[in-house]
Amino acid sequence: MRKILLIILLFPLCVFSQQKISGTITETVNTKEVPLGGANVYWLNTSVGSVTDFEGNFEIPYKPEYKKMVISFIGYKTDTITVNSAKKITHSLKSTADLDEVTISSRQKASSRSYLQSQNVINVSSAELLKAACCNLAESFETNPSIDVNFADAISGTKQIKMLGLTSPYIMITTENVPSIRGASQAYGLSFIPGTWVESIQITKGSGSVVNGYESIAGQINAELQKPLTDDRLFVNAYGSGNGRFELNTHLNTKVTERWSTGVYIHGNMRDTEFDKDNDSFLDAPLMKQVNVMNRWQYTDQENGYVGFVNVRYLNDEKQTGQINFNPDTDRGTTNAWGSEIKTQHFDISGKLGFVNPDLPWRTGGLQVAYSHHDQESYFGLKDYNIQQNSLYANLMYNSIIGDSRHKIKTGVDGTYDSYEELVLTENFNRVENSVGAFFEYNFDNLGDVNLSAGIRGDIHNRLGAFLTPRFHMRYTPWEKSAFRVSAGRGKRSANIFAENQKLFASSRNLNILGEGGKIYGLDPEIAWTYGVSYMQGFNLFKRKADITVDFYRTDFQNQIVVDWENPNEINFYNLDGESYSNSFQVEFNYDVFERFDLRMAYKFYDVETNYQSGKKQNPLTSSHRFFANASYETNLGNKGGNWKFDATYNYLGEQRFASTESYLNTIGLSEFSPSVSTLNAQVTKVFSSSFEIYVGGENLTNVKQNNPIVGSDDPFGTSFDTTYVYGPIFGSSYYAGLRYRLN
Repeated sequence: MRKILLIILLFPLCVFSQQKISGTITETVNTKEVPLGGANVYWLNTSVGSVTDFEGNFEIPYKPEYKKMVISFIGYKTDTITVNSAKKITHSLKSTADLDEVTISSRQKASSRSYLQSQNVINVSSAELLKAACCNLAESFETNPSIDVNFADAISGTKQIKMLGLTSPYIMITTENVPSIRGASQAYGLSFIPGTWVESIQITKGSGSVVNGYESIAGQINAELQKPLTDDRLFVNAYGSGNGRFELNTHLNTKVTERWSTGVYIHGNMRDTEFDKDNDSFLDAPLMKQVNVMNRWQYTDQENGYVGFVNVRYLNDEKQTGQINFNPDTDRGTTNAWGSEIKTQHFDISGKLGFVNPDLPWRTGGLQVAYSHHDQESYFGLKDYNIQQNSLYANLMYNSIIGDSRHKIKTGVDGTYDSYEELVLTENFNRVENSVGAFFEYNFDNLGDVNLSAGIRGDIHNRLGAFLTPRFHMRYTPWEKSAFRVSAGRGKRSANIFAENQKLFASSRNLNILGEGGKIYGLDPEIAWTYGVSYMQGFNLFKRKADITVDFYRTDFQNQIVVDWENPNEINFYNLDGESYSNSFQVEFNYDVFERFDLRMAYKFYDVETNYQSGKKQNPLTSSHRFFANASYETNLGNKGGNWKFDATYNYLGEQRFASTESYLNTIGLSEFSPSVSTLNAQVTKVFSSSFEIYVGGENLTNVKQNNPIVGSDDPFGTSFDTTYVYGPIFGSSYYAGLRYRLN
């Protein structure tokens, strides 16, 4: 009886107790094994983990189904070992400074999210960029559901992007974490970064890190450029399309010394053929030519822990658009024919130096400095617009840990200087903006169910004043292959109202600034809070990997510079009086249907409203409902005859509200809302070898196009002329072909 009672009492303990594995992690120092404290130990593809103590010891829960243990530490080679029983483990990590070069080949997703990061980051690889004719950064998001891409107007041929229902000025855009597309370059800057130069893109939804500045509101897009040490020795990409656009990209990389490598990146594009398929007397796409050259140097000293880059770039870009019979030599400044020219010269030089302490690899530091000169001369009919910006940026940062690698910190200082010379019609808006700031960010990762980062920065700005910017991100894993995230953060920025809204010059509207004594165009700075929640769950569907992500973000503006074009004769800029917000809901589904066939689908809902002088309204040209689908397939990588790659992207945009009164819209042939739009893009690539491939594709294969996208095209100097009522494609199907050649 006692034995039975004892068994009954001990049974719950036996059932609910969890077996554990203990072990010791060491490193080799002068041929001796010494304990390695703060090393991360976790089971592969789970959130179950531990951290070694100062003696290198750890203890971790164990189940028979756990087979692969991952052991990692900053500055050391990450090892994955096989565990078949609950025996004690002793393992030694090797410092990366002692390792020979290792090449690992595997098939990775071209676009992915992490289960471990506290921020909601989408990683886009160069393989994703090759799925479409992404000739520049603005066109690199066609296959990504988190970014909306559409034409800015009916004449410039420029594509604009949106995130969380907000336009690109509310997105911090950086190149290798240096702010790049801002100020004078806001409207066309994305088209100045060739797609082949981009190695990868990181898209952060919601407020970003305080390390990168205070301006991020909707999110951050960071583009990492190709590295001379890892890029092909020779790369050539040639592209031509049926709408008269031709491009050529050439990369030349070489290793100069043991520590120095350099690369020369040359990009050129042109369109010199006139098209007017809708017979409205205006060019469907602008005539253009661009020369873009970058010299990039890379310094690597692994022995002493240094890595650095120096970039020098020059760009000359020219666009001409307007009526077919417009001749800039004779018609500029007259009413003979309506035309526009946009000429931009850009020069920048930047450098960064990173340091990893060889003895204490968790201690790192970095210095970034950048200078840029941007000069745009342009006119739109009879309206002149010129802007010149000289910018300086510097950032000094230090990273370390507190106790062990579960507690990481980043701290540093940065500064910006921007000098503007801006001519709008006949009025000058010259100004200088400068700021100095300091930041601190703490990250906690228990290698299990919690990862959080909390940061704050303080800045002193000559026009925005002194202010604090808090940011918070947390990831919680309730069970395996899941990630629940929350975030909140504040952003503040000065709006460059003319540079950011250049499309409004191509209309007959009068420009009015209804300022109240603010320090930027007489207006106050923009301030907003962005909050977000996201849930990601991975699972198996019919024995194939799948995941689903649901997120919701809300941006509340404390102040916003309202761009009001509800009056058909005016564009008014003024401080927000009332409420302005953006609600963004997205559900995304990714599925490996079968080997090498990937499917991605997403639905988005936007609720974006602003208090205008005429009342609270939905923001113009913002679709409430969007649907996205992308399918990609490639043949067997082991096929000696070469591989085929197939990619197709479908986009559906629901109706969008037009600005202006309903009575005016009726007179110009528009209703209050646009019709819905569906487009289909596709591309086929034939890979002959690791060195050579050709591709053909089509954009807008459904041949959807907006009728009469230019209002008042028959009288461009009349009172109803407007090129901004664009809700979809402005010309029909377009086909292209190209080739890529690599020499490793």
